[in-house]
Order: sequence, then C-alpha cells, then structure tokens
Amino acid sequence: MRQFLLLWLGFLLLLSAACERTLQTVNENTIKILKVVDLSYVFDDSTIYWPTDTEGFRHEKVAYGKTPEGNWYASFNFAASEHGGTHLDAPIHFAEGQQSVEQIPLERLVAPGVKITVAEQAARDRDYRLTAADIQAWEARAGPIPAGAIVLVETGWGRHWGNRAMYLGSDKPGDASNLHFPGISREAAEWLVERRVSLVGIDTASLDHGPSQDFITHQVLNGANIAGLENVANLDQIPEKGFLIVALPMKIAGGSGAPCRIVALLDR
Repeated sequence: MRQFLLLWLGFLLLLSAACERTLQTVNENTIKILKVVDLSYVFDDSTIYWPTDTEGFRHEKVAYGKTPEGNWYASFNFAASEHGGTHLDAPIHFAEGQQSVEQIPLERLVAPGVKITVAEQAARDRDYRLTAADIQAWEARAGPIPAGAIVLVETGWGRHWGNRAMYLGSDKPGDASNLHFPGISREAAEWLVERRVSLVGIDTASLDHGPSQDFITHQVLNGANIAGLENVANLDQIPEKGFLIVALPMKIAGGSGAPCRIVALLDR
C-alpha cells in the first residue's frame, strides 16, 4: 500500500508539472497572437435607451467611504430596462415561445464573426437598410458566411453615440414615432436565417431601421431563434472576417434582453 501511495503521489506531481507547463505555453501564445477589442459602451447616466424608456440607467450609491472600523467599503444599486446601451435581444423579444436570455446556448454567444459594412450607404440615407444584395456582394468578395457565425453590421452610426438626437433621429423623450437610423431589411434577415447564423448585431439602436413600426426584421430573426445585438461599439476597429466574438449577456431568467459585454478576439 505504501509503495502504491508513493507511486500515485509521484504521478500526481508529474501531471501537475505537465499541466503547469502546458498552461504557461498556452498563456504565452495567447498573449502573443490575440488582440482584444471591446465592442461595448459604458453604462452610465448618458446611456441611450429606447425613447419610450424615460428613466435610463440608474446607479445609486449605497455606501462609498470608510466604515466606522476604518475599512474602505463601496456598494451601489443599479436598475435599468433590458433594452438599452450595448445589449442582447433574446428571441422571445419578438417571437412567442422562443428562447429567453438564459436559454440561449453558449455556443451561439461565442462564435466566429464577420462584419458587413454599409457605412457609405448609411451616410447618404440615414434610414438605409442592409439588403440581400449587400450580403451577396460581401460573400462574392470574402466568401460564404459560415453557418454558426455571428454577423455584425457596421453602419458608421457609432460616431453619433452620445448625441441622442443624431443617434436616434429624435431626442423627444417618450416618443418613438419619428426615429431615423439605419437597420437591416426583411430580405437580408431572411438571407441570414438561410445561412443559419448564430447572432446578428448592429451599431444602431435596433436591428430594424428607425421608421419601422412592425419590427419585421426582429420578427424574422427572433422567429428563427436568432438573438440580436444592438448598440454595438467600435466596429471600425475590427476587420471584415477572421475574428472571434464573445457576447455574454447578464443571465436574466425569462429575460427578453439584457446588458451585454461584447469583445472581439483578433490576431495581432
């Protein structure tokens, strides 16, 4: 028994050393080859929410300073709508019976990404919608969008973030009847459903363009159990393909949406 225990202990020590060397190698290689780009906006009192939400992001101090015992202690409460700032729209948002936030498989939230840019078109027409022809043109140049990809649409609208009137087309609180910003057309959404993508994101306040009243793009994508990402930041800092997206929403049970931290991992 003693001999067996000594052999077992020796094996564990060798295994531990091997694991440590492997982890060290992985970490060194990862640091060398990966660049991390934050695709999320900060949440604060200037965060842009859908116009019908007039309260925005609330971050209220509970404690901030030294305790009677002389120790530092800081704590806050926060509250907000699901749909504001950089966030995820769960399929249940516009499709009855589809997945809520906590039901979305992780494999759909961590996947290869592609970026389709229509910034020039949106600069000419602030209500521009990504078309199926735009996607076909991208595929003709860059290759087919792979199944399971996370597709991000860059309209250039991130340059207006922080200016509510420019970003939404209106700064009238409580009124969503006169919005103007780019989005994704129904035909493009149907094309992406056929491609069996994991998620679809955009750098505007909605997958649908501002004037939409039926939110048909949401209906098409959510109806196929495809979640959306809205108010995605810094899309000008990533290439059109060759990167990994990690989009992790707050895991809200039954949620129709949630704040989301999104990052892109690129080769350096």
